[in-house]
Amino acid sequence: AVVSTQSTGKRDQDTEFVDILDEKRHPLSKQPVPADYAKIEPTHNYIYRFIKNLFISAQLTAECAIISLIYIERLLTCADICLQPSNWKRIVLGAILLASKVWDDQAVWNVDYCQIMKDLQVEDVNELERQFLELIQFNINVQQAAYAKYYFDLRSAAEQHGLQLPVDTLDIKRAKKLEACSQNEEYDKLADMAETGPAKAMSLENLSKRRPSLAVIS
Repeated sequence: AVVSTQSTGKRDQDTEFVDILDEKRHPLSKQPVPADYAKIEPTHNYIYRFIKNLFISAQLTAECAIISLIYIERLLTCADICLQPSNWKRIVLGAILLASKVWDDQAVWNVDYCQIMKDLQVEDVNELERQFLELIQFNINVQQAAYAKYYFDLRSAAEQHGLQLPVDTLDIKRAKKLEACSQNEEYDKLADMAETGPAKAMSLENLSKRRPSLAVIS
């Protein structure tokens, strides 16, 4: 799905440049970034290994993968950018970071990703998360219908490549829990931003809404 999203994106000159997502300016490791890094297309296996390492090391769930894809495409739409060789790693990392906090009961802390990717600095991860939230206009809510759509799209793509998604990945109760969790997490993120100062894309109106209760719809 990440490869497909990258290959159907716009060309460099048609998209916005976002500094925090550029791997040359914010490298994920101490290894030198090639001069022509922005033109080197990653292979399917390379992308798979990068994502697999994060999911296995952080013990993330299959639902987190679906939510991550939703956040990636939401970012591309809201920020008017596309996945490119120069930014795909940091976009994927930012999406997984948020998705794990929305879905998993025991969320992975930002500092934990620095243990997984040894050369990462926690300040960089924090800033990536903050700007990712701004770029998607603090919209981390995932509706049941959106989750179902992405699930079936992923299942169709998996079948085309001879793969199969876990049957229990799509479940009404789990989808309702997801919607409630994302609404609660969205409230918490907005509240945190409000405490630390004004944010460019933040709407204070959202803070006045009563926080939804998990018990009502789970």
